[in-house]
Amino acid sequence: MTLTRSGDEIAVWFSLEQAGGGICGPDGARLRPRYNLAPSQPVLTVVASRGGRLACWKAWGLVPPWAGVGSAASGFFNARSETAERKPAFRATWKRHRCLVVADGFYEWTPRRRGHRAFHFRPAKAPLLALAGLHEPESGSCTVLTTRANPDLDTIHDRMPVILAPADFDTWLDPATKPEDLAVLAKPAPRGTLERRAVGRFVHDPRVDDPRCLLPASADVSDCDGDAASRQGELFASSGGSSE
Repeated sequence: MTLTRSGDEIAVWFSLEQAGGGICGPDGARLRPRYNLAPSQPVLTVVASRGGRLACWKAWGLVPPWAGVGSAASGFFNARSETAERKPAFRATWKRHRCLVVADGFYEWTPRRRGHRAFHFRPAKAPLLALAGLHEPESGSCTVLTTRANPDLDTIHDRMPVILAPADFDTWLDPATKPEDLAVLAKPAPRGTLERRAVGRFVHDPRVDDPRCLLPASADVSDCDGDAASRQGELFASSGGSSE
């Protein structure tokens, strides 16, 4: 995923309690642009609070409380929205601990049989994306919910993250929302929500986190680690890896 917008832009778009200057990085330092957020790393989330909405960092990879001591590296970085309500790993968080995962873009790869090419998807008409997520307060971790791909993405992959419109933020975050209303929200985004472009090989390596990740494929000088492709995969796949 990418998150390159300023704290002010994030605070305004998500109507946060914190002013833009109050949004720091996960280490408490100044918020910096991220060009290659990968599973197990901290991601910015928005959760409900008594005063409205609060931004907080969670490890990307949900670790259920019954899993014992663990890390996001062994957690679930995505969950199928169609079955999350019934899965032991997600049942409790689906009911009580939903969140928005903040991004301004994400990557997806074609299957390896089609060259494992990387594409960056960003919002076509908005500054940011609100990805539907679940979070586990005890472990401080989260996961991104997926659904079937819409026409913006289905020629690249058959799954995509659930993307919520601002009008639906409160409904999603409210623990009192009925299951049938949640199901309505956990659907593919409308056609035209995203625009895409092919990017080069730098994004294959999660150690590379700078603007080179967004270079178009034609401008890629291909001098990153040749074995790095094995470190990044299909982030919103329907199965495989640490997804569910």
